[in-house]
Amino acid sequence: MKSIKISIPSLIENIQIIESFVDNAKEDFEINDDLYGNIMISVTECISNAIVHGNQSDSSKLVHLELQLEPGLLRCSIEDEGNGFDFNQLPDPTDPENIEKVGGRGIFLMKHLSDEVKFEEGGKKTVLSFYLE
Repeated sequence: MKSIKISIPSLIENIQIIESFVDNAKEDFEINDDLYGNIMISVTECISNAIVHGNQSDSSKLVHLELQLEPGLLRCSIEDEGNGFDFNQLPDPTDPENIEKVGGRGIFLMKHLSDEVKFEEGGKKTVLSFYLE
């Protein structure tokens, strides 16, 4: 199993660092272009949630990303230093009363673009899985 990690302070502009990190991983892990787009959108959405919602944009708190390559599977773990959240109480962004709202689509997107989304440690850690075959 191959694994790479990065941690960034909780500033929204640091998403550029994550994009570069995922770009480099694409080469290292030989990820195809179709899957790459799904991984990039899912990971950056998740990192953005961790920065804004998890760590409340507190730059003294870090967001951690680990990419693990297993046979036929890429696992992306994103963890913040916040209080977590109740992932069973998320509003449905496709519900007519939520359609006009600005937020609330990140997790919806992650669930549609990844093969599996798991919330761990009370919502402080999100694990996105992508099948490579």
